[in-house]
Amino acid sequence: MKLLRIDASAKKQSVSRKLTARFAETWKRQNPAGTVIERDLTTTAIPALTDEWVQAVYTDPTKLTEEQRKILSVSDELIAELKDADIIVIGAPMYNFGIPATLKSWIDQVVRNGVTWLYTPNGPKGLLEGKKVFVLTSRGGAYQPGTPTEKFDFQAPYLKHIFGFIGITDVTFIHAENQSKETASAAFAHATQQIQQVAVAAH
Repeated sequence: MKLLRIDASAKKQSVSRKLTARFAETWKRQNPAGTVIERDLTTTAIPALTDEWVQAVYTDPTKLTEEQRKILSVSDELIAELKDADIIVIGAPMYNFGIPATLKSWIDQVVRNGVTWLYTPNGPKGLLEGKKVFVLTSRGGAYQPGTPTEKFDFQAPYLKHIFGFIGITDVTFIHAENQSKETASAAFAHATQQIQQVAVAAH
């Protein structure tokens, strides 16, 4: 089995990075023959989408020029990692109520028509079924369902929707909330306990 660990935090010693490290370490102990692939989005040169990129995406793959293949090379690499993984664990700190720009850039490269999803007579269909995603978030506040602040969470709903769009509907969120408050340590400990449980069971 293969686990793809994705980190998006700008901080090298961030809470979300500690959470993904804990998940990967626990999973590896349970799956010693498994492989962990690490993708740090802050050190990956992910190009911005351009007109040339869009034109390449919608060009018949058999008719791509060398320049177009080069333009799509990063997207191809990131998609290959995603396709090859059985389990994806993502460290996603909440920035301004949403996700980091680095993670959004990664999403823009892997959500690709004809490769990870396609149009059908019945509408869009995701092509990456059968995978599991674990999103480990760190948040300064709390945004639990049913609370007044729930409406400010543009992180989890978006990620759940976009992964479902490409066919990945098995998405688990574990939140280390209130990281800007006195209860930060307790919230972090609770999150790591949850990670321990799900990482042991993940297969």
